[in-house]
This record gives sequence, structure tokens and C-alpha cells, in this order.
Amino acid sequence: MSQQLEQVKALIQLRDKARLGGGQKRIDSQHGKGKYTARERITMLLDEGSFEEYDMFVTHRCTNFGMEKNSFLGDGVVTGFGTIEGRLVYVFAQDFTVFGGSLSESFAMKICKVMDQGMKMGAPVIGINDSGGARIQEGVNALAGYAEIFQRNILASGVIPQISAIFGPCAGGAVYSPALTDFNIMTKGTSYMFLTGPKVVKTVTGEDVTQEQLGGASVHASKSGVAHFAVETEEEGIQVIRDLLGYLPQNNLEEAPIIPNSDPIDRLDDSLNDIIPDSPNKPYDMYEVIGSIVDEGKFLEVHKDYATNIIVGFARFNGTSVGIVANQPKVLAGVLDINASRKAARFVRFCDAFNIPLLTLVDVPGFLPGTQQEYGGIILHGAKLLYAYGEATVPKITVTLRKSYGGAYCVMSSKHLRGDINYAWPTAEIAVMGPSGAIEVLYGKEAAKAENPAEFAKEKEDEYRDAFANPYNAAKYGYIDDVIEPRNTRFRIIRSLQQLATKKLVNPPKKHGNLPL
Repeated sequence: MSQQLEQVKALIQLRDKARLGGGQKRIDSQHGKGKYTARERITMLLDEGSFEEYDMFVTHRCTNFGMEKNSFLGDGVVTGFGTIEGRLVYVFAQDFTVFGGSLSESFAMKICKVMDQGMKMGAPVIGINDSGGARIQEGVNALAGYAEIFQRNILASGVIPQISAIFGPCAGGAVYSPALTDFNIMTKGTSYMFLTGPKVVKTVTGEDVTQEQLGGASVHASKSGVAHFAVETEEEGIQVIRDLLGYLPQNNLEEAPIIPNSDPIDRLDDSLNDIIPDSPNKPYDMYEVIGSIVDEGKFLEVHKDYATNIIVGFARFNGTSVGIVANQPKVLAGVLDINASRKAARFVRFCDAFNIPLLTLVDVPGFLPGTQQEYGGIILHGAKLLYAYGEATVPKITVTLRKSYGGAYCVMSSKHLRGDINYAWPTAEIAVMGPSGAIEVLYGKEAAKAENPAEFAKEKEDEYRDAFANPYNAAKYGYIDDVIEPRNTRFRIIRSLQQLATKKLVNPPKKHGNLPL
């Protein structure tokens, strides 16, 4: 055998060794926990045969605590690029079979390389997290590695989509990279995120808590809002990433792909003409409205289990990707509170950063009252949503279905926050407050003196509703562009999107605004 053939054979053997990560025993252990390996995850995520790996032969440089005697090719993270539905993406997947997926200086350098490439090429970066945290033996070098990654997350924010999948542990400083990315996906039962673990919590606060209770997928999907998606399996999580990317552009200078579909533009849904209950206090399901107007009824919801009084997610209208924000009358009457404001504000800012038009479906009685909300800073959090809508320069279409009262009217993409097209259904009630509250303020004394206070109040409420709590008063001033037939909503939205396709709007030059955080 020639020397060259021997060298080729040696290369092939080295590649095989690198692909084994921490060895077959540890791979079996990973499978035993119901988890896939880093390479298996990448294979599932990317188009078949499209993965090109970087830095397969990188090893750590640490000589502390006898580490020089123990190293693995790749050093615990698999990095490279490939395609999803033919579109370029950069990926890294932490390999728990090598030093528990712990981060070293070399490990961080590999991740930074693909992030830098993603920025240069204008392509999304997807990170699959499964790591025991910083590699203790490397000391401050591991911390420096984390900070290098964080800096890139920050610079890439709003430039390229960044998606994090948490398919195992993610603790301490490691949690900040996913927190800085646009979307987080967690698997129930096998993933967790927290800054300080159960042992530290017990020592410092005396609380007894499990890993799952402290930072499991369900906790972060419903209570903290850290996770945008909580999935049952890794396969489901990977499908969510693929679906999500279908709604997004490659970067902030491009448009999201237009997907051909056979759903007619002028499809009418007669059920919408009768969906609003006669009683203003009776709920209906906003999901039914969304499902009936979007292409083929498909809606990819984001933050499904968090602040369920507001709905956010992606859909298509005549193939065009659109971000939807909608109040949900079935939960807390669709009221805006701290969590709903934060959830919607972040979603609106994401869509604006990536040129995705916004559709806002409004049925909001106001902001949630009470000391808990006021002490928690509802003023600041509500202002985040106000700021997000006011700052957004993408096409903005608003449809008011029923209630739109007080400050919440202003906040929910009103004409005054540069809403492009503002429609209302005939059932819309646009006013400073609801009829009963208004009558109490306007006629409180007279009602008390009336022979029949209840009858007097009812009469005045009807007068107020006719005069103010309707769409025509706002339409009279041009704040509503048109009052539309509910069954025709899909057609009117699509025509508006077509009209707004060439919209150009630029905010005043500045380094950045001072968002009310």
C-alpha cells in the first residue's frame, strides 16, 4: 500500500473515531435516557446528506487536573452547516457523551466559528443544547468561552434567526445563550434550565425542589415564558424547528419565502358572521377565528402555554408569512396583563426585525387591575407592547372584533401607532371604557336619585352604546379605515397585504431606543 493510501486510511479511521464521540458505552447511556446523540440530532434536523462538518479534529488545550491525558476528537460539540428544505443553516449540537457536554475554550471556539459564518452568510443559526455547563478544569477560560458566545448572540440578534433546542441539561451560565436567542424549544422530562440547581437552592433558601420543578420544560413553557415550545419528543422538537424556519427569512435583509397554496383568496366563512355572542360578557374562542381566515387553517402558535389570554404565532395568507397577535376572550376575557404584554411585545419585535407583516385581532376590555399587577410594573410591561407596535415598520393590519377599551385600544396596534390598515367588525365596541363603567362616571348621581336605578342605568347604557361603543364613531374620524363583514375578513386582509407589499417606513436615526425594560 502506498504512503498516500495509508494516510487516507488513517484519516478515515480518525473520522470514525471522532464520530463515536465519547465512545459506544456513553452513546448507549445517552440512548438509555431516551435521548439522541449530537450527530443523530443533526441528521434528523437537516436535509438528507446536506451536513458538512467543521472542526472534527479539534481537541481541548487544558493541562490542569490531568486533563492532558484525556481528550476526544471534536471536544464535545459537533458543528457545521447544511440545509433545511434546501435553505442554508448553521448548526451546533453539544455532545453529552464527551465530558458531559461541558464547555471548554476549544468547544466555545467551534460554536463561535459557525455563528460568525452564519452572520457572514446571512443564514440562521440553530443550537442544540445538552450540556453539564462549564468545564470546571478550564476555570476562567470556560467562562470566557461562554461570554464570547453571548457576545455573538447579541450582535446576531435581529440580523439572523437564532433558534435553541434544549434536549438535556442547561444550567448556570449556559442558560444565557438560549435566553438571548429568538426561540427556545424544550423536551418534557429530559431537559431543564436553571441558573442555580436544586442543591444550591436548598442551601441558600431552604426550599426542597426537584430539577423538573425548578426548571423543567413545563415550568418554562407555562410559568416563566423562557421556553416558546415544550415538546414530548426530540423528533417533535426538531419538526418544530423545521416548521418555524419555513415562516422566517434567512436574515433581516430578506423576505420570508412565499409558499404556493390552493386556498382561495376570496374564500368566505359564514360562521364568522355569527361568532360574536349577543352578550358582551360571553366568551368565544379566538382560535376559531384564526383557523377560519388563514391559509388551510394552519397556525404555528408560539408560547402556547404562557399568558394564554393573548395568542401569538405564525400563519400564511395567500402564501405570505404573517405574525398574528390576538386577544383570547376565553381566558381572563382577553385582558392585557404583565405576562401577556411581555409575550406579545417580544413577538412583535421579532416580526418587525425580520420583515414579517403583523396582523392584530383585537378583543380587549383593558388592562388587568389590582395591586399584584401594579406592584409588578404593569405600567412598564404594558409600555413594552406599546413601544413594540409603535416602533414596528412592517405592514400592520388590525381587525377589531369586539371590545377595544381605554389604553388597551391605543396599545393594540391602533391607527395612532402607525397602523396601516385598521378594520372593524360591526360588533366592535371602541370607547374609553365599557358602557356600565361610563354610565357610572357620567350619571352616577342621577342613577342614585332615579325611581328605578337599574332601569335608568340600562337606558343610559343603551344610549352610550349607540353613541360610542360601536365602530362607526371611530370610523367617523378615520381611525377605522372600514367596517367589514366578518365572513369577508380573509379577503380583506390578503388585499391589504398585497397593497402593503411595497411599504417603506424608516424610524428616526439613532443608536437605539430606550425600551421600558
